[in-house]
Amino acid sequence: MTTPATATATAPVADARALGLAHYAARGVLERVLARYGTTFQQQVTLRAAVTADTPPTPEQLIAQVQGSLKADPADIRATLDELLARDLLVADGAHLRPTGAGRELIATLGAATAPLSARIWGGIPAEDLAAAGRVLALVTERADAELAALTD
Repeated sequence: MTTPATATATAPVADARALGLAHYAARGVLERVLARYGTTFQQQVTLRAAVTADTPPTPEQLIAQVQGSLKADPADIRATLDELLARDLLVADGAHLRPTGAGRELIATLGAATAPLSARIWGGIPAEDLAAAGRVLALVTERADAELAALTD
């Protein structure tokens, strides 16, 4: 039987590989759910950003936000916006984009479909472990963003 002390002593060290494996495992689960609704990962991220925005964003604002999150090519994000507009999940309102009722409904449906999966994946992890992981991941993100900015200058 593994005790907490043994589990800590034998736990893998958090590194780029462990982070990548966790990311792709969780993303694989999410993408299976998204596929049931004919939605891609980038479409979901983009639509969620529009749905949760305090004020309707312009296409450029939405592209910048998604690029900041996904580090995706702006041309690919613009194509994603076009897909969401074609599916009537977003609508142009002057210079701004607004989620439609169907767009809001899709985000709510996806949230409901992923909630039990997320609960099983994240459930039971002690709050102090989640807080420590959050601090480490925030620092890794900050450093990686700085390195990416240096590479693109």
